[in-house]
Amino acid sequence: MRRFSISQVTTLTASFADDLVAYRAAGAEAVGVWELKLPEGGDGEAVERFEACGLGSAAAVPSIPSILPLPLMEGPSEPQERVEAICASLHRLAAFRPSGVVCLTGPAGDRDPDRARDVVVDGLRTIGEEAVLAGVRIGLEPVNRIGGEAWTMISSIPEAVELLETVGRPALGIQFDTWHLWNTETLLDDIEREVARFVGVHVADWREPTRSWADRILPGDGIADLPAILGALDRAGWNGFYDLEIFSDNGTFGNAWPDSLWDVPPDEVARRGREALERVTAARIRAPVDEVSPR
Repeated sequence: MRRFSISQVTTLTASFADDLVAYRAAGAEAVGVWELKLPEGGDGEAVERFEACGLGSAAAVPSIPSILPLPLMEGPSEPQERVEAICASLHRLAAFRPSGVVCLTGPAGDRDPDRARDVVVDGLRTIGEEAVLAGVRIGLEPVNRIGGEAWTMISSIPEAVELLETVGRPALGIQFDTWHLWNTETLLDDIEREVARFVGVHVADWREPTRSWADRILPGDGIADLPAILGALDRAGWNGFYDLEIFSDNGTFGNAWPDSLWDVPPDEVARRGREALERVTAARIRAPVDEVSPR
């Protein structure tokens, strides 16, 4: 069985404490801490609860997750303020000893693309230096090119690697996400070549047709070839957590899907998520190991 973890956005409406109870009861081995779940002024108690629950720590996500502003999420409009917020979050999240802290570039928006890239490079350098002081790694996350214009400047592992090599900070790696990368033509080769850079792995499936970026489903319920992708990660030597990360809009981002997993009790979502990963693990690989075809 792969090392199963749950990223806390998967149970968006539950509290930090309730997440820990539900995840452990479902047999998860780790939790991906989201800063938005931490009680204001209650970090000490949250850390104590986390340490007492016995779960490991997968990729953590800061409240301000990107250098350039995200139109769909609140936060400062100036990149420098956002970088400062991310740096502060690194120290806050370090108390949970995560495998990494997720970071997005954000979109260029109205900025000149070259200037936007320079802003991102400078921001990543600052974040990479602060990460060393905080004792954490950074996972730069490529975002799916389908609908990703509002989230990112990079949509593939090679694009992430090119950016990281420009930045040149050893604390920076890659956050792998099956939902974002499943339709990359070179994905399995990318995994084999770059797995050493991965600081975390998020797992979700792609609904067809998908209704929005916040319409992710449990592994095996969609069209992404997760057996092939997860098998490639195994063969490449990934031995970290497989962190279930589900966005399933219940109206929070403007679409109240009637089948939203965010409206399902957290203990049930956690149990169903583990069972889904077990089914994917047991499934025969449906595609050749050297090819994942985009749908």
